[in-house]
Amino acid sequence: MSELVVIGFDAMDEADKVLVKLAGLKKEYLVDLEDAVVVVRDETGKVHLKQSMNLTAIGATSGLLSGSIWGGLVGLLFLNPLAGFAIGGLVGAGAGAISGSLADYGIDDEFIKSLGSTIPNSSSALFVLIRKVQPEKVMAEFEGLRGRVLKTSLAPEQEERLRKALSGATAAP
Repeated sequence: MSELVVIGFDAMDEADKVLVKLAGLKKEYLVDLEDAVVVVRDETGKVHLKQSMNLTAIGATSGLLSGSIWGGLVGLLFLNPLAGFAIGGLVGAGAGAISGSLADYGIDDEFIKSLGSTIPNSSSALFVLIRKVQPEKVMAEFEGLRGRVLKTSLAPEQEERLRKALSGATAAP
């Protein structure tokens, strides 16, 4: 089961920096992220979402591959596999891009927007959906970050350890 953690920051670029650090920890297999979204509320109060996964590009890529294969097979039936490959790839990429842009993966966008509208102007928040984590090693990387836990689905003792790590206090083992 995945755990949702939302952390608010006073600076507009702080959530981006933390997400970059999380991406590095993901490469070290210390955390497995299902989804991550950075929310920035600018000076005027407008909420901007930055998705970590570009679903349009993912859909276009998978559509291109499957469309090319199916187009090549259909093209074989009509003795013109290259034309079938090209036409199938184009149609597949277009259909995949459209379906990717309409898909909602991971954290619900309406939930993100509603919670994002509650953070102060000129601040940011990081929404993270975590599959697996090595808490001791990951929390050590984020000690003293000065973020606030806004929402979480963690157990109460895990949430308290996270709050202590973010505030710079030493967390109990």
